[in-house]
Amino acid sequence: MVIVSGNKPKPMSQILRDSVLINRPQAVRFLIAALIGGSLLGLAGLTLTGTMIVLFIATPILVLFSPIIVPSIVALSLVTTGFIFSGGCLAATLAAVAWTYHYFTGKHPTVAEQLHCLKLKIAGKDRDVKERIVDNGSQ
Repeated sequence: MVIVSGNKPKPMSQILRDSVLINRPQAVRFLIAALIGGSLLGLAGLTLTGTMIVLFIATPILVLFSPIIVPSIVALSLVTTGFIFSGGCLAATLAAVAWTYHYFTGKHPTVAEQLHCLKLKIAGKDRDVKERIVDNGSQ
């Protein structure tokens, strides 16, 4: 059977081959993606299996040692919280001492100088935003 498309007749086998054939780079990409996907799926299965085995083994141990583990976790969390809180207090104390030192030695800027510096920073950011708007508008 011959089908005419345009001016040249094509045999049916040619039409079927053209419609079924996938170009080679696309087929290679598909195979690589399938291999990577299959490998990751296999690794996920192994991870799930390992997790279930460890959980199966560890559950009785956790139940036996829970009177020891739970209070130790509470104690560790309290100690950690205490260390973090004391570090924050130390940082605040150092900042206060530094500010006091600079204040009494006259090395601190006045309020007017601080406001002027803040005004310059805001003006600089304003210019940056305007430049970005102009750049994005021109693109």
